[in-house]
Amino acid sequence: MRQGHPRRRPTHRCQRPRSRRPECVPPGAPAPAQSPWRRQALDVEFHDRLRGRARISEGRAAAPTAGIIDSQSVRAASSVPAAIRGYDGGKKVPGRGRHVITDCLGLLLVVAVTAANVGDREAAAPLLERARASHRSLRLIWADGGYTGMLVDWAREKLHLVLEIVKRSDEPRSVVLPRRWVVERTLSWLMRSRRLARDYETLPATSESMILWSMTMLMSRRLARRTHPATTTVSLAA
Repeated sequence: MRQGHPRRRPTHRCQRPRSRRPECVPPGAPAPAQSPWRRQALDVEFHDRLRGRARISEGRAAAPTAGIIDSQSVRAASSVPAAIRGYDGGKKVPGRGRHVITDCLGLLLVVAVTAANVGDREAAAPLLERARASHRSLRLIWADGGYTGMLVDWAREKLHLVLEIVKRSDEPRSVVLPRRWVVERTLSWLMRSRRLARDYETLPATSESMILWSMTMLMSRRLARRTHPATTTVSLAA
C-alpha cells in the first residue's frame, strides 16, 4: 500500500519578522505591525515642519508662544481592545479620549489618545510636559473649567507655563468664548476625516498618528492654495 507523504505547510518567500508585542496590547490580542514612519517619529517631524510653514504663511512666527488645550471623546470600534478603552460618564460616550493642544490658529501642537474614562486634568499633566519640551517658546495655555485646581499651580511652578482658565458666561444665550472656540474648531476638523469619525485603531499611538496625518493634509491644502492661487481659481471655475 502506497504511503502518502506528510503534508508540508506552504512557505512564503516574503515573511515579516514578528515584532515585539507593545505593552498596551492585552494578552491574546494580535500585535499590530508598526509603520516605519511612526517607529522613527517621522510623521511627527513632517507634521511639525509643515506647521511651521503654515504659520509663516499666515504672518506668524514658526514657533508658537501660546496655545489652547481641550479634549473630546469618540466612540471606539469593536476591534479596539476593551483593556485600552473606557467610558466617559459626563459625555456618555464609550471609547477613547483625544487630548490636544493647538496654537492660536488651530494648528495641532501635541496630541494624546487615552481611554475615555481618563479625566482632563489627569491627561493634561503629561500633555503639558510634552508641549513644553517640544515647544520651548510656549508661555501661555488657555483652558476651560475642567482644568482648574492644582494643575494651574503645578504648570506655573514646574513648567513655567501660565494656565489661564476661560470661564463660561453666565448669560442664558450661547456665547462664543474667547480662545476656546479655536480648539473646538480643530476638534470638529478632525471629525470630518472618515478615519477619525470613530476610533478604529488597536494602539493609541496609531490613533495619534492618524490625527497628525489628518492635520498634515489640512495644512497641505492651505499651503497649496497660497502657492498656486491662479490654478485653484481656474479649477473651481471649471
